[in-house]
Amino acid sequence: MNLNELKNQSMEIRRLYYELERKYHGSEWSVEEDALAFLTDAALVGRLAMDQQERWPSDDKEILPSKIGECVWWLAVLSERMGLDFSECVEQFLKGKLDDLK
Repeated sequence: MNLNELKNQSMEIRRLYYELERKYHGSEWSVEEDALAFLTDAALVGRLAMDQQERWPSDDKEILPSKIGECVWWLAVLSERMGLDFSECVEQFLKGKLDDLK
């Protein structure tokens, strides 16, 4: 899957979540709420990584791959919501790092 396909599927999933948010809360989450949800999942990846490395106990060992995927999903959604091209963000970072490290 390329990054553009990932972004498109991510936004379709996010659109479905918007429907649930409107149904249950009367409004969609803000960009800030999406960012907080991403940070919550990113922190969970940290704890699960510690567990995977036998540095922190967890009963949720099996969800690490899904949580890593969810963090990528959140980043695609956040970039789109903030008017940034997800592919360009990733490409710019990778190119910049490669240039810095050469």
